[in-house]
Amino acid sequence: MKKFAAIVRLIRPKHWVKNLFVLAPLAFSGHFKEWDANIQTVSAFVLFCLVASATYVMNDIFDVEADRVHPKKRFTRPLASGALSVTQAWVVFAALIIAGSAVAVTIPHVLPIVAIYFAVQIAYNFYLKRLPVIDMFVIAVGFVLRVYAGAFSIEVQVSKWMFVTTMSLALFLAAMKRFQELKTHGDGARAVLGKYSLDFIRRAAEISGTLAVVFYAFFCLTSRKEFVYTIPVVVFVLIRYWFVADKAGEGESPTDLILKDWQLMLAALVLVVLFALPLVFHYSLSTKLFL
Repeated sequence: MKKFAAIVRLIRPKHWVKNLFVLAPLAFSGHFKEWDANIQTVSAFVLFCLVASATYVMNDIFDVEADRVHPKKRFTRPLASGALSVTQAWVVFAALIIAGSAVAVTIPHVLPIVAIYFAVQIAYNFYLKRLPVIDMFVIAVGFVLRVYAGAFSIEVQVSKWMFVTTMSLALFLAAMKRFQELKTHGDGARAVLGKYSLDFIRRAAEISGTLAVVFYAFFCLTSRKEFVYTIPVVVFVLIRYWFVADKAGEGESPTDLILKDWQLMLAALVLVVLFALPLVFHYSLSTKLFL
């Protein structure tokens, strides 16, 4: 059981919540009412979960020495703590790739996006994560690719609004992650942190968070007025996230932070309801997202 628990920690299933971005095109295109489209999107979601977990395993393998001197990761990461060996991690990695390949056969048109995502993650782990600013943009690109994977799975178009909003929101989350890492652990936790200052990262978070709200608000006010009432909730989520990350001494993992804070969870539920009601009862979009 200890080995199984260690494997679960290694593949980080709680981070699969990030892959919910794959579902966005299904909801906003209206294809959520079609059984085949739902199956295709769920397959894309599962595929991204498997591939993302494979990249987490690969990252832990190559970062094992650095994790062993990290104040937190040396206890929580299975390889750094000795709960699993590197050889066992490679076996898990191979199993995830094989399972992902089996799923990919059912949605071959998503393969180019997944291949790009995997290549970007390899480049990130080996080099790009050491480059300031670029490292945050690479993290953001991962979220954008998730959206494109969802769109490709049901063959709909991703609009400019979805692209810029997703990119801005992802940059905000990446900046907050770096902000809290630097604030909590200093520049010894990650090589790139020594090239950042708290003031710079704070400004980057402010800019990207503001842009995310502005782009989303323009979309609601010009194209989807029934979503206008979600704007205050979105603003609350971003401000609450920043508050908890800053004051509670958390925030290294956006997923952990969201799942631990009941106000963020409640706000997320409210957003789901506010999105679902007009989509289900008064839906009139074309297959193009965010017109």
